[in-house]
Formats: sequence, structure tokens, C-alpha cells
Amino acid sequence: MNQRAEQQTRREPLALRAREIVQRYGDVLALDGVSLDVAAGRSVALVGESGSGKTTLLRCFNRLVEPSSGAISVGARSVREMPSVALRRMIGYVPQDGGLMPHWRILRNVALVPTLLGIPNASAVATETLALVGLSAEKFGARFPHELSGGQRQRAALARALAARPAVVLMDEPFGALDAITRSDLQAAFDTLRHELSFTMLMVTHDLAEAARLADELVVMRNGRIEQRGTIDTLASAPATPYVATLLERALAASAPLRGLA
Repeated sequence: MNQRAEQQTRREPLALRAREIVQRYGDVLALDGVSLDVAAGRSVALVGESGSGKTTLLRCFNRLVEPSSGAISVGARSVREMPSVALRRMIGYVPQDGGLMPHWRILRNVALVPTLLGIPNASAVATETLALVGLSAEKFGARFPHELSGGQRQRAALARALAARPAVVLMDEPFGALDAITRSDLQAAFDTLRHELSFTMLMVTHDLAEAARLADELVVMRNGRIEQRGTIDTLASAPATPYVATLLERALAASAPLRGLA
């Protein structure tokens, strides 16, 4: 990427804040007064069983979910003050299925947000970002998503989320559908990029090992509330509730057979 393009796409990390967020789906209380801060440049993983409210909370930050009550801010601004389209263009987002446009070629998919933001040489920016995630635009740029393997599609999805060098990246189970080897490779690649590009990250995952690898802190959620927040070592050594203790015990038990084979 040339210096001018890099300067125009670079963003300073922004803090995330949620205050007393309540979200209802009919009679279901998905979020029950949740408050969360993510400091600029930090990475936080939301963990917990299905139905705990993780994805609902994540999507409040890019207004894919409009909470029933409470306040959400990105940087110093309430997200309600920003048009949803403009907000989503400034935040990278990787859904579980990658979210690539199936009828667009990979290079066009990755160039989408830079193009919408009017960044010069959007194709060159997309080419550079594909290289960062381990895909050659020369080899893969003209392919359609269905012509890639699962791991390659997720690499392309990461590239699309990172192409405009967003200040914030939201990730919803981005590696959950991949096999163990591909998932590990992508986790390593993403961890390197996160430190190189210095953005704020909030991710949802069921995998505590993945959370420990990619996040500075873990936030354990249950029934729409936060049970505990801390590093994996803190959660393991001093669980705040029986639920957190059980969650850690199950995670350790699940990984024990693999550790025994090492």
C-alpha cells in the first residue's frame, strides 16, 4: 500500500462502552442491564453458553440490534447519533458465516468498504489486505466465494473487515465452523494482524482457548448478564460464581485429552 493510501485508511483505536443495556425479544429478556467497557486498543472476548446474550450485545455496537433501553457509544459518540450505514462502514464486522457477497468476486468483496468510503486506489488497498491475511489477489481475487475453501473464505472475510483499517472490529464466532488446524492457523494470523494494526476488538466465541489466545480479557455471560470479567488465569484461579467455575472445569476437561496427546 502506498504511503498516502495507508495514511488515509489508518484509524486510531476507539473505546467501546455499553451502559445498562436491556434488550427484549417478546417475552425473552436477552440482555438484563448489561454494562461493559472496552478500552481503546484492547481486545475482549464474550464467552458463555448459547442464549447468554453474547451476540446480541456485540450487535448493539454496530446497530444491527437496537436495544430496548440503555446507551451504547463508540469513542465519544453515542451510536444513536450516527446513521447506521455510516457507523457500520467505520466498524469492521466478521459474522460467523463470513458475510461475503456470493455474486461478487473476492477482490471486489474486500474493496467494498474502501470504495464506499472514497479511499483512493480501493483495489490496491484490497490487494494489500488480502496479502496480509495470506491470500494472493493474483490467485484468489477473481474467484467467487463458493470457489474457495472454508478457511480461504474466512481469510477473505477478515480482509474485507480490515481493508479500511477500522478503529473497531467486531467478530461473531469467526472461526467456529472451521476444522482445528485451519482454525489454529487463522487464529495465529489474526492475532498477528491485531497487534500490527492496533484496533479495538470485541469478539464472541464459545471456545475459551480461542478467547484466551486472542483476547486480553474474557467476559463470561449468562442469562443476559455478566457473571465475571478477567484474564483466563483470574477466571480459573478465582471464579466469582459457581457457573464460571463449571464453565472453566468443562473447558479444561474438554482440552485434557488433547493435552495428553501432546
